[in-house]
Amino acid sequence: MQQYHQLLQHILDNGYQKSDRTGTGTKSVFGYQMRFNLQEGFPLLTTKKVFTKGIIHEVLWFLQGNTNIQYLVKNGVGIWNEWPFQSYLKQNNLEASFPKYSDAWKEELQRFVERIKSDDRFAEQYGELGPVYGKQWRNFEGIDQISQLIQDIKSSPDSRRLIVSAWNPKDIPVMALSGLPPCHTLFQFYVADGKLSCQLYQRSADVFLGVPFNIASYALITHMIAQVCGLGVGDFVHSFGDAHIYNNHFDQVKEQLSRNFLPIPQLKLNPAVKSIFEFKFEDISIENYQSHPAIKAPVAV
Repeated sequence: MQQYHQLLQHILDNGYQKSDRTGTGTKSVFGYQMRFNLQEGFPLLTTKKVFTKGIIHEVLWFLQGNTNIQYLVKNGVGIWNEWPFQSYLKQNNLEASFPKYSDAWKEELQRFVERIKSDDRFAEQYGELGPVYGKQWRNFEGIDQISQLIQDIKSSPDSRRLIVSAWNPKDIPVMALSGLPPCHTLFQFYVADGKLSCQLYQRSADVFLGVPFNIASYALITHMIAQVCGLGVGDFVHSFGDAHIYNNHFDQVKEQLSRNFLPIPQLKLNPAVKSIFEFKFEDISIENYQSHPAIKAPVAV
């Protein structure tokens, strides 16, 4: 994962200071690309522990076409909680009572998550993110893009149209109300020599917190689609628009850059699964994962 460290250092050395939607501020570069050979191992960071359970459940959640965080919180995954929580506070005129990131805010967030987990009506009202990734992947104006993609890879592997888009201009204002417009906006597949490669275009990338997750997620998706299409794996190519480090993440980035690399792990899928929609959490495992401890940093909401 030296490429990821090189990206962090590149932003520190060459980035521009920019304001942002959250008010936190970032150091940012525009246009960058990394390439990972998936045959060499599973590209999961070893210089800090990555939440693998969250990666797997999020991918399964996307593939279900699900857009409500209740599935995630019931499975112990909190990576999407802050956005609907902030929307909940706004809808109920509670933002002044719970200033963002204060102790009171954090305590109220935990109460919010527990209600999402246990109260279906509350979850239906406040756990919904709107027409985000899962909706667009499985029902983009009536098109199931994932089913179509699998069919096209099998029937026309040389096609240059093996694309899934999460960017639906009509739905962007709705997504912005309680979640985020898609950061990882479009991905394309390429078949050569019996191997499947994937390229992701990510318009906005929180490089310290989000990108390690994104790399592993799309590497996993590539493996899963390759298996159900009877192919091996090739490369995962990660292309960025605005790649940034938040101003309150610089100390964490420097800590990570000081750490040495460890051997990367291997991904194992249940070979009996032949449909992309039949994968369950138990069918996916990441083996021999060694890492340095996690490094905590605040999420910019």
